[in-house]
Amino acid sequence: MNLITTGIDHLNLDVIDLEESCKFWNELLGFEVLEEIPEQNGKIIGVKSALLALYERPGMQKYEKGGFAHVSFNIQNFNDIEERCRELGIGIKYDGPIQWPQSRSIYIEDPNGYDIELSEVWGGNLV
Repeated sequence: MNLITTGIDHLNLDVIDLEESCKFWNELLGFEVLEEIPEQNGKIIGVKSALLALYERPGMQKYEKGGFAHVSFNIQNFNDIEERCRELGIGIKYDGPIQWPQSRSIYIEDPNGYDIELSEVWGGNLV
């Protein structure tokens, strides 16, 4: 049997403040609340092509870099994302976009300390 992967279904992240995290993703990428999970203090948020499962964890500290490097989202209107980050007061790492062989990316951090890559070309044009 040859299984075909069509993409990442979702990422599951523990967060410090559920509402602040939902607001961050909504303002930056337009992610909407798709499902409430009150019994676990969580929400599924996203758009058709990208989903996050967020769960508030009492006492959680800002994420310290370890085995997790970052999550990357392809941005259709990449030329506008840097300005949007600046409007929202989101710091951009590395002094702006990084030029890759076939794409550009900007790197930011969410309110929980997770590194986020926002990419110009899906999969760096590798697939």
